[in-house]
Amino acid sequence: MTKKTILRHCLPLLFAALLFSCSTGYRLSKSNRADYPIDSQLAADSVIIKTYLPYKAQMEAEMRQVIAHSAVLMSKKSSDTLPESLLSNFFADAVMHQALKLDANIDFAIPSTKGGLRVDLPKGNITVSNIFELMPFENEVVVYDVSGVQVRQLLDFIASTNGQPISGFQMQIKDKKLLSATYKGKPFEDNKTYRIMTSDYIGGGGDKVPVFKDITSRKAIGLKVRDALMKEVKEKEAAGELLNPVLDNRIIKL
Repeated sequence: MTKKTILRHCLPLLFAALLFSCSTGYRLSKSNRADYPIDSQLAADSVIIKTYLPYKAQMEAEMRQVIAHSAVLMSKKSSDTLPESLLSNFFADAVMHQALKLDANIDFAIPSTKGGLRVDLPKGNITVSNIFELMPFENEVVVYDVSGVQVRQLLDFIASTNGQPISGFQMQIKDKKLLSATYKGKPFEDNKTYRIMTSDYIGGGGDKVPVFKDITSRKAIGLKVRDALMKEVKEKEAAGELLNPVLDNRIIKL
């Protein structure tokens, strides 16, 4: 028998021997499962409680910190039901003001939809918690270059939804349809490009806002919407000013 023949017969046996020699010898023979309900009947774990209590107390103290004062109640209900409200005007103008510090070429803004304004802002003390409850999301401020034709599509959306939080332009609506809109006192021009500030959520098509998701010219300016609100109210407080938004007919319903 030649060496080649011997190898041809022996190699399979050697491979099998190596395979079984590398095996651990352990095999699953049985498995069990059990449900552990987490409900009111579950006893509290004192060790875990003692671990997180100091952090909880610190967080609650930070959230209760008064950072501004408001002269008026800013109502979410008004924002939800009216074309223009104190809450929506405050929100839009605050984010716009802070964004302009980072991009002075922004023309106007829709930094949130009505659904994004989560709670009232109370009259009197404004706390960190109030701002987090108003804007609980980590949305980023983004800027888009938008044609006049696309702006009109956005205006039609705002009119069809009975108004949205806007800053920097004015519009008239009737029966949820756009009658007219002006920017710096002039009608929008179809052949002109406008820089619009919004949030990355809206920019991605959130709340069915049209236009932005089809635009490739997009710029993040390194600012979160909530941080813009926080900076605005703290600056007002540092300057000794009350938060005191007004209704200025930026959206007129006829």
